[in-house]
Amino acid sequence: MELKVFRDTLSTMGSLWETKAELPIETELLIPDYLPQVFKIVKCFVYPVTLQKQVTPGRLTVEGYLRCVVYYQAEDDQSLCQIEQKIPFTRAMDLPEGQHQGYSVTVSGEVEYLNCRAVNQRRVDVRGAYALSAQVCAQSEQEVITALADCGAEQKLIPVNGLRTVANLDKLLTAEEEVALPGQVQAVIDISGVGQVDEVKVITGKAVVKGRIQVALTYRSQPGYQLETVEQAVPFNQIIDLAGAPEDAVAFAEAEMIGCTLTAAAGQEGAATLTVTAMLHLRMVRQVECYVVADAFSTQYSADVTYKTVAAEQLAETLNRTAEAAASGTLPDENAQIIGCLVTLHPLEWAAAEGGVSLGGRACAHVLCMNSLGEIECYDRSFDYQLPDVWPGAADQYRAECWPVVTSAQPAAAGGEVTVRVSIRVRGLVFRRTKETVVDSIACETALENAEPDVALRICYAQGGENIFDIAKHYHVPPAAMMKLNHLEDLQLTAPARLLVPMTV
Repeated sequence: MELKVFRDTLSTMGSLWETKAELPIETELLIPDYLPQVFKIVKCFVYPVTLQKQVTPGRLTVEGYLRCVVYYQAEDDQSLCQIEQKIPFTRAMDLPEGQHQGYSVTVSGEVEYLNCRAVNQRRVDVRGAYALSAQVCAQSEQEVITALADCGAEQKLIPVNGLRTVANLDKLLTAEEEVALPGQVQAVIDISGVGQVDEVKVITGKAVVKGRIQVALTYRSQPGYQLETVEQAVPFNQIIDLAGAPEDAVAFAEAEMIGCTLTAAAGQEGAATLTVTAMLHLRMVRQVECYVVADAFSTQYSADVTYKTVAAEQLAETLNRTAEAAASGTLPDENAQIIGCLVTLHPLEWAAAEGGVSLGGRACAHVLCMNSLGEIECYDRSFDYQLPDVWPGAADQYRAECWPVVTSAQPAAAGGEVTVRVSIRVRGLVFRRTKETVVDSIACETALENAEPDVALRICYAQGGENIFDIAKHYHVPPAAMMKLNHLEDLQLTAPARLLVPMTV
């Protein structure tokens, strides 16, 4: 009689790699004639924008640009001005070789160092380095044993839950909306935006994503350092082809604003058009469950069994959280007048917490102030923020694909101290990795010999926590027979017990 082995494929997760590359920052920014000349550099920022991620065997290629933004004080008056420039990059990073069906790539990074100086009144020189980091999670189809038959085969089946990636898309979108300005815009200082996805619907192979970008436009309406802010919602509606997408898939989308321009309407004072460029992140996963043989033996043959470990990934949570944090410190000039505040976020990190792990990150509040000497200064205050959630387990069991964004930053000064209260929204997906030991192969060749054919029953003294399957495996008897003989309903023993073991069935 031949042992029958039934096999299937299970979507498993391969290795989780992190690879890094350094991007040099070497650029010159020329101040156009319609802006005033430089008196002093106030602050320089570098923001990464990833446009494309491509994985080929042994290599990850990331394309995008670094958005370099310089704030300076004008020479003739106390005006705060802003100029910016895009620095394109393409970086290839090595990955381990392997056969994989798909990849999930998350790109982040932070500035290593940055030097900004005014070469002359019309030219600004920026030098530095940016550390680009990519986290790559590989998905594979692994063969597993799902059932055994004949040759007296007994098996322990366990469910293994996994995910199949239906869609992993990053798509650029543009949207326009008219905005009414209360006054004349002399200079745009900052344009920030928070994406809000209102609906994700899958209909006959298409995904419909509706939402809006809440844009905050900070500008000067006259010379000086006084700033004004106006907000405007810019709606969008995207239809994405997804051939064969199942309706039971979990769909998630996030819109991340990466650029915005303001165009004044001809002949209409106070009217303008906001043109938003955003990256739409669409993720769709489908939960799959497969029963796999975790252990096996034969009641008729001496079975040669080998084992292996399979890794699966489950969707732990779809995140939509807000973290509240505060940064405070002493102002170098206690008479300084606060102009505004910008906040930069560092990549999210896992950290140990009571009962498991939590997700948070580092951030820095940049407080723009006019000091008592009539010069604009930027005071930096670093702080940490943490999400309220705690997930059980260790940090290496989790992977997060999230997009944090600052929704508000409120600075206030009193008695020479400055405090910035910050709200940070984090939306995204949290995945948990699990590992299971399962049977890799089994062979039945040598027939078992009954050394004591006259013995019909044995007595086994078992401890609480033992499993009937493991006891039956030791004696080469069917677990079902032991369950019936001992009037048991559960394979797992909760207390010590004296069991009867049938030696003949």
